[in-house]
Amino acid sequence: MLNSIFLFLGSGANIIWFLVVLPAAVGIVLRLFNRSYLPGMLLALLSAVFNLLLAVSLYRSEGIELLFPFSSGGLDIALRIDGFSSMFLLFVAAGFLLITLYSVVFLKGKGYSGIFMLYMFISLAMINGALMSDNLGVMLFFWEGLLCTLFGILLINNMHSPKAAVKALTLAGTADLLLMLGIIVTATQSGTLYMSQMQKLPVTGISAVGFICMVLGAVGKAGSMPFHSWIPNAADDAPTPFMVAFPAALEKFLGIYLVARIVLEIYDLRPGSGASVAVMTIGTLTIVLAVAMALIQKDMKRLLSYHAISQVGYMVLGLGTALPVGIVGGLFHMLNHVIYKSCLFMTAGSVEIQTGTTDLRKIGGLGRKMPLTMVCFIISALAISGVPPLNGFFSKELVFDAALESNVIFYLGALLGAFLTAISFLKLGRAAFSGEMQFPPEKKDLHESSTGILLPMGVLAVLCVLFGVVNRLPLDRILGPALGDGGIYSGWPHSTVLVVISVAVLLLSLGDHLYGNKRSGSALGAADHIHYAPVLKEIYQAAERKLFDPYNWLISAAKGLSALAVSIENGITWLYDDGVVAVVKGAGNMMQRFSDGNLSRYLIVALTGVVGLIILFLIAV
Repeated sequence: MLNSIFLFLGSGANIIWFLVVLPAAVGIVLRLFNRSYLPGMLLALLSAVFNLLLAVSLYRSEGIELLFPFSSGGLDIALRIDGFSSMFLLFVAAGFLLITLYSVVFLKGKGYSGIFMLYMFISLAMINGALMSDNLGVMLFFWEGLLCTLFGILLINNMHSPKAAVKALTLAGTADLLLMLGIIVTATQSGTLYMSQMQKLPVTGISAVGFICMVLGAVGKAGSMPFHSWIPNAADDAPTPFMVAFPAALEKFLGIYLVARIVLEIYDLRPGSGASVAVMTIGTLTIVLAVAMALIQKDMKRLLSYHAISQVGYMVLGLGTALPVGIVGGLFHMLNHVIYKSCLFMTAGSVEIQTGTTDLRKIGGLGRKMPLTMVCFIISALAISGVPPLNGFFSKELVFDAALESNVIFYLGALLGAFLTAISFLKLGRAAFSGEMQFPPEKKDLHESSTGILLPMGVLAVLCVLFGVVNRLPLDRILGPALGDGGIYSGWPHSTVLVVISVAVLLLSLGDHLYGNKRSGSALGAADHIHYAPVLKEIYQAAERKLFDPYNWLISAAKGLSALAVSIENGITWLYDDGVVAVVKGAGNMMQRFSDGNLSRYLIVALTGVVGLIILFLIAV
């Protein structure tokens, strides 16, 4: 069956129709018939299953290259599906199926479910198109399409207050503009828009500008700093399925895919080079600064949103090392992140469905009534914290190994991020699921979520265990062949010393949590001794006032340019409306005073003028 599907896709434009056009068409149908819940749910799930079958077929194939002439300017629709892109198509398709199941159940009875599913399926079409594109110009078209659907989803139920949507559009749009500039420079330097035809460009001179711009554009899509600050705002305004789909999964896949393409194919990134250090610096700062903000959050979704940012840092750090172990580790961490972070956001949605809130100050002891949700949360929280033998432990150890080989500073930064991650999830888990039972009084009864909510969470929790205990499957069977890397990265980490250090850091985080819990009297306040520590208190206050928010910097710069433009315009207006008039009037008054009939005065003025002309003539000669 899969071979038949592959033969069908490999003939002509069928691949475009069924991986790009069909998802968009399904989204339109779901929008038009959103009031018919059961037919709509079945159509959405069947379409997601069909998309997964197509992706599996392409993954099992030996690749496809198709060219559809479109214009004389080099923007032909060129598709290339090799082992690397087909791997990402498979990841996206599998994740999208679980997200779709979760979304249709979560959104049941919601008036906006149709428009949400429309944007979701169009997003799938855009991602599929971007992953299949060999031409960077065509890829950019699909890339920008995803920006449109992001903006649209964030406007759902927020037309009266579109701040989060505008912020996302501004920051993601800025990253996309940088990507566009990087593509122009890269295409000019390489002489082609086709990634398959590019020879690795040296990261020097003008090519270095192209490299940095492309990397910034790609990590911006993945949610890395400095294009990150819209994500916590979206956690407040957007439906929970959006957080599961975009910051946790789909945008991570697309952004990291392009970073990997840049590092592996387009540019010749050398370990230890200035460009490598720059990328690793972005990754390390993203890890530490974002998790530091996660530590002080009192809302479940906001805390998870900052971790969605922080975890990108490990991926960027690993890829930025340009070392094989770092590249494999970064990609493995991307896959693991999508698994455990999607599961974590789903558990937050489960809590939200039952309690009506994710505010940790209003809930507690939920594990007694929601044991399955709690188990899924515990497994995924341990995974993101890097506890052995779960999947997050193994991918972090690979990144740690590469970071230490590059420079001990980057290793220490990544280790600090792991320490703060464990503390924040100890706080979150104990505040929400243990202790005294607490939930909003308007909720008369509390019970476990439905099967449609629990099933995708359970699958992801099982994958957290499976991809850790049997990490040969993702590393040796999926990532290794896709990268063409014959190295062995599976099994227990080769460096016992690094493992001991990592375990010691986890134990230290547990000790810190217990100390903070005893000091504050509650799990929710267990990190307050860090939040309000000398020096850190002032830094946190500045951060909470958004003084470090790049969006505010952009807005301030725009306001400054606007004020400068207004000043220039006012100056020009004054010059013509007032200044010139005043000069002419003054000259007229002066001439009037001279015109009093005195012949000797006229003679002096005339002689002065003649002398002045003679002097000007002599100077000119």
